[in-house]
Amino acid sequence: MSQAIKNVVIVGGGTAGWLTASLLAARHDTSIQVTIIESPEVSSVGVGEGTWPTMRKTLKLIGLSEKEFLTTCDASFKQGSRFDGWVTGDSDDSYQHPFASLINGASHDIYNVWKEFSSDRTFADTVCAQTEVCAQGLAPKQKNAPEYAAALNYAYHLDAVKLAKLLTSHATTKLGVRHISDHVMQVIGEKDEDISALRTREHGNIQGDLFIDCTGLNSLLLGKHYEIGFVDKSDVLFNDTALTVQVPYADDTVPIASETISTAHDNGWIWDIALPTRRGIGCVYSSRHCSDEKARSALETYLKASGSLLELDDLSVRKISFPSGYREKFWHRNCIAIGLSAGFLEPLEASALVLVELSAELLVENFPSDRSVMDILAKRFNESFIYRWERIIDFLKLHYVLSKRPQAYWQDHRSDMSIPERLQDLLALWKQQPPSRDDFLALDEVFPAASYLYVLYGMGFETRQKNSLKFLNKDEVIKQLQMVQQKVRTLTAVMPSNRALLTNLKKQYNAEA
Repeated sequence: MSQAIKNVVIVGGGTAGWLTASLLAARHDTSIQVTIIESPEVSSVGVGEGTWPTMRKTLKLIGLSEKEFLTTCDASFKQGSRFDGWVTGDSDDSYQHPFASLINGASHDIYNVWKEFSSDRTFADTVCAQTEVCAQGLAPKQKNAPEYAAALNYAYHLDAVKLAKLLTSHATTKLGVRHISDHVMQVIGEKDEDISALRTREHGNIQGDLFIDCTGLNSLLLGKHYEIGFVDKSDVLFNDTALTVQVPYADDTVPIASETISTAHDNGWIWDIALPTRRGIGCVYSSRHCSDEKARSALETYLKASGSLLELDDLSVRKISFPSGYREKFWHRNCIAIGLSAGFLEPLEASALVLVELSAELLVENFPSDRSVMDILAKRFNESFIYRWERIIDFLKLHYVLSKRPQAYWQDHRSDMSIPERLQDLLALWKQQPPSRDDFLALDEVFPAASYLYVLYGMGFETRQKNSLKFLNKDEVIKQLQMVQQKVRTLTAVMPSNRALLTNLKKQYNAEA
């Protein structure tokens, strides 16, 4: 009889480890014991502050109160991203990628109506109301809305270190996760065998049936023990370094932005994430194109332009170096890598945490009852995530390929040698027909056709349809676009500001606590 999978051992805490542990414990009964071994000597990277709307489902599933999460993790509402300076670098160069889905209808019908009747508006402004809500710094919901529900789709900005602490408390006190604070000294098991246990400094051998590697870029189990190779994507995505700072507000009345702001500079871009008490800002760049000194200068210039009263020298600047790529396999024998141990791509479009969620979700829903089916599930898992990583790389690269900026960094990004073949083919196709569901194979794409439409037409891409498709629903599409504008008027009249709603929810939570 094949060995039953009863003991899951997760090595490494942080957001990846504790989210995975929480989902496993919440979705499976007590026949499975989840243990986290977290080294007291290793600190979390703690800069993953942007999420996707999937996080709402995840937090609800593990039983966290949204008010508690927002208050404890210094979190705010995120409704999409704004990109400044990515096309030409001019002062009016800006577009948005909201979380809103498109209106109903074929993409070619929507595109044609936009071009014919609303070309004075941006594509995003034409097809959804969320861009104007974000522009005015408004929240996606009203104060009496149920937790995790809203009039508009949303995710969060958050303090990743505080989230890991909240998840630690919740998982250990509410979900029965066993927490061992210790340092792993040795992986027990030959490289061509399953891992049987981990030898720790203080607690001896910790045995398990399934091991999850959440040890970050060290990839202690999958990378170092099993020597699973790394697929380097630095020839496609050049950025490998970031300088990060945390910038406090002048006072508690400063508006909280409702979207991530990504501002291009000569050799990369700068993220600006607004939390209730501070902004998290990071200058991302390619060390092949830019020195640390130039990056620091770009960050300093941005801080002044964005209204900070503090000089960069007054803040603690942290330098982070990272590879671009992913492991050749994510699940090998009885070991799975989730989080940075599986790979990393630059933080554009906040793909890191959603990959953690999707990895944990696929494991939870396809958990091996015994060892006999593990290799089958591993093969499925690996195929699924190689596809996901490659599609995310395509989408991130799209932002660079469409730029017209003249600097060498941007020109190199536009070189055919650096553009994945699949993306080149799609761009050629999209010159004749807009992106549609037929261009994407998975039912639950991380970035669906709507995301590509927002970026393509936000950056000035032109589609000149040469097919013979008839316009079947012109009047219906026009009607829906008119309804979008009515929705804009309604929402901007009734929605509170991001700060006002967050302040109200914090008061509610403190009164209930």
